[in-house]
Amino acid sequence: MGMQQQGLTSIDSRALCRAVAVIGLSMLLALPALSLDVRDGAPESYLVKKGDTLWGIAGMFLEQPWRWPELWEVNPQIDNPHLIFPGDRLTLTWVNGEPRLGVQRSRDVKLTPSMRVSPLDLAIPMIPLDEIGAFLRRHRIVSAEDINQSAYVVAAAQSHLIVGAGDTVYGRGRFPDNEPSYGIFRAGEVYRDPLTQEVLGYQAQDIGSAQLLGSNRDEVVELEVTRVTEEVRVSDRLLPPVERILDATFQPRAPDREIQNGYMIAVDGGVSQIGTMDIVVLNRGAGDGLEIGHVLAIYQAGEMVFDEVAGDTVRLPDSRAGLCMVFEVAEKASYAVVLKADRALKVMDKVKNP
Repeated sequence: MGMQQQGLTSIDSRALCRAVAVIGLSMLLALPALSLDVRDGAPESYLVKKGDTLWGIAGMFLEQPWRWPELWEVNPQIDNPHLIFPGDRLTLTWVNGEPRLGVQRSRDVKLTPSMRVSPLDLAIPMIPLDEIGAFLRRHRIVSAEDINQSAYVVAAAQSHLIVGAGDTVYGRGRFPDNEPSYGIFRAGEVYRDPLTQEVLGYQAQDIGSAQLLGSNRDEVVELEVTRVTEEVRVSDRLLPPVERILDATFQPRAPDREIQNGYMIAVDGGVSQIGTMDIVVLNRGAGDGLEIGHVLAIYQAGEMVFDEVAGDTVRLPDSRAGLCMVFEVAEKASYAVVLKADRALKVMDKVKNP
């Protein structure tokens, strides 16, 4: 993945494995001092199985799964209590009236910076990161400035109209020094704010990858196409791959400030109904205070009903319908994964602080 510089992004696979092991558990989160609400019927113990996620396990015990680290009881007999593995048994206990979750190891697990007996990629992830990683290899939010200032395909060798892997293309524009690899992309869907109609960014459609053949100091450079998802066209854009590492800061938590006028403005795949584990685009980004790992509640607008007593119409309050978590942030927009959907969701449903 990352070493091959494929597509519009490269992901450090070792960092991804590390993220799988520590997402959501690497520290206690700075949350308000509120009592943890344990779900009715929560099990007294649970045997961790392959294929589990921390989010799914947390949902068995808590009404608010993102507060999972507050439930964790540090167990001094385990080198790293922030990791759980298939075969471990989790036990729910109460300490001074507060719930705690302990772990009983089914085997020795030794983890050190230099050596590990049990690979980190065997640990239980917060969410299915393989789906997120695949999405990030294919998608990227780019600004109008990124598009206008990027290099582009100006022609194909031998005047070819259709270009595939192994063919040569010519690029023109700005090519950074010491960067031999480039993602080929095409500007796709325009992301607009539904209230102001401001352009928040563009979906970068993954077309393929290319390798620089000559000097990047010439006005026109030669590149070999190394991978394609569809034929490369003249005017397709050429950008250096962006390294996106899912690291220990990727922890589920509530935003630090209020997110106002937030909406789900698009969904991957263009489906009409949005459900659990679908990936959505939000009209809020880093400039609005969103960070990777922020959890937002999804609300659906209340219906308009006729008030027979007052003789007029009134809108019912918005109803909470699900949860999503941000995993990629641009300045004005973000990607989020739906973690919970109590009913069918749709584009233009609202997102608010949980």
